[in-house]
Amino acid sequence: MAAVSGNKPHVLAVPLPAQGHVKPLMSLCRQIAKHGIKVTFVNAQSIHHKIFSASAAEEEDDNDSDANIVMTAVPDGLSPEHDPNNPFTLFETLPKTMPQTLPELIERINGDNPDQKISCVIADLSFGWVSEIAQKMGAEFVGFSTPSFASFAILLHIPNLIQQGYLDTNGSPERSDMIRLSDEIAGWRNNEFPWSFPGDLKHQKIIFHCVQSYKAADKANCLLSNTCYELEPAACDLHPNILPVGPLHLVEAAKTPEKSRSNSGNFYAQDTSCLIWLDTKPSGSVVYVSFGSFAVSYEQQQLDELALGLELSGRPFLWVVKRDIANGPHAEFPDGFLERVAGFGKIVEWAPQDDVLSHPAVACFVSHCGWNSTLEGVSKGVSYLCWPYFSDQVHNESYICDKWEIGLRIDCDENGIRSRYEIKKKIDMVLSESRFKENALKLKETCAKSVAEGGSSYKNLMTFIDHLKESA
Repeated sequence: MAAVSGNKPHVLAVPLPAQGHVKPLMSLCRQIAKHGIKVTFVNAQSIHHKIFSASAAEEEDDNDSDANIVMTAVPDGLSPEHDPNNPFTLFETLPKTMPQTLPELIERINGDNPDQKISCVIADLSFGWVSEIAQKMGAEFVGFSTPSFASFAILLHIPNLIQQGYLDTNGSPERSDMIRLSDEIAGWRNNEFPWSFPGDLKHQKIIFHCVQSYKAADKANCLLSNTCYELEPAACDLHPNILPVGPLHLVEAAKTPEKSRSNSGNFYAQDTSCLIWLDTKPSGSVVYVSFGSFAVSYEQQQLDELALGLELSGRPFLWVVKRDIANGPHAEFPDGFLERVAGFGKIVEWAPQDDVLSHPAVACFVSHCGWNSTLEGVSKGVSYLCWPYFSDQVHNESYICDKWEIGLRIDCDENGIRSRYEIKKKIDMVLSESRFKENALKLKETCAKSVAEGGSSYKNLMTFIDHLKESA
């Protein structure tokens, strides 16, 4: 639907309430705002609070670069029975409450800004039902996709997979066949779909019913994706309306000085002391370990094996250990571990990952292979050791190890444990074989060209921004 005639452009942005979804959409919105377009960024109340708490802890201040961005919130829809620390809770409550609260917010914004009414709604496609709200309020709907475009494509394929008997209505596989979208794209086994949550059918059902909202892509005038064409051309060619505009963190880094990036979308305060620690380490020596923001709880045995594997490697390591990394109230390390590694290991609760991966001391990235982390590492030219957990991470691992050849899998033993010896072996292998680093540096150059002036993502982003201005 066309935007309101005579309106100055005003974008309403609605992310999925997860760190890996909020940050890339915020990066996109900051670039839109830098071109004079007002943006209202809408989070659930609890997420809004997390972002501003983290920002305050880092002593960030608002500044002129954010003058066109307004951060606001809608109620969570949480009741006393809900666990506020369960990341899946908002995936269930917001689709029930936002269909009422979001139109009310838009009406209030439009009433307060008669010359700058909401002309475009950019929503995470996991909340694709927002398209109906946009249409009702007379605004253009634009879909935003945060995973790889291959993962986006398989989500669009869900209705066919159900119809053909590959899946039941809860996303569980009914057949063992590998699903392939083309010969150039790695296939999905029956426990490797973006909604797969091994051993936890309840949460798989929540994710599956959430991602089915991607069917709203057909209602979008435009589809923006946090990827670049050169990284996955075969996948991007599957959909005619796709505009790859990423890697968005790289766009922001190129155009926004670090000191002026406030309201960056971080849920956690970053411990910048690790950057000073990295300054003391030789170039290409440090193993960086981080499994992302999503709550992934490991059994104590697995946490012990990871700790002892890092110690056994004898290499400097920087390890991000969130409080909820292990089953229990807090992480516990093997007896004497912290004392033994004090001279070459550093543990923090949250790190400024983009800066860490840019640091010359970092040699490789032990990662869960979430798409944001994948893009951040790829754009910095680092090698990978892959430790996927669920969702799209296993398919991203295929890109890393098989397609791009910039890393290795850390394999499980017969008991499902990644042993200390396997961890040490793979660290030694990835750092001793030059081909991984050479391939990673080529991809770094590819990503840099895509967001530079004249590059594919740069052109797509400028095309979209021009469209916002012209259609308002």
